Amino acid sequence: MDRRRKGVYGPKLGKNAVIFVDDLNMPKKEKYGAQPPIELLRQWMDYGGWYELGGDKEFRKTVSVTFCAAMQPPAGQKTITNRYVRHYNVIYVEPYSDDSLKTIFGCVMDWMYGS
Repeated sequence: MDRRRKGVYGPKLGKNAVIFVDDLNMPKKEKYGAQPPIELLRQWMDYGGWYELGGDKEFRKTVSVTFCAAMQPPAGQKTITNRYVRHYNVIYVEPYSDDSLKTIFGCVMDWMYGS
């Protein structure tokens, strides 16, 4: 991240950063039900930055950052809080059947190898 101006950081001018979080529902819940890694990400998305731990405790705002995440379907998995989910557009993709996968990859292989 480059310094844009006092207290504001982001990628190089004219660029956007994408932060991808895989297995978002993976952190284990603590004694009181919170998931600390998810709470840190939620705090970042709610307030747009962090407080510096150094001497002046300055707030460091981040700009031009987009978050993207993936997780398993919630059935049988740990779920994440609604106060964090609200930051995302949630999309569910139904798993393909074996016949559909064979048709899709069969067409790709036929095209690639000219059979």
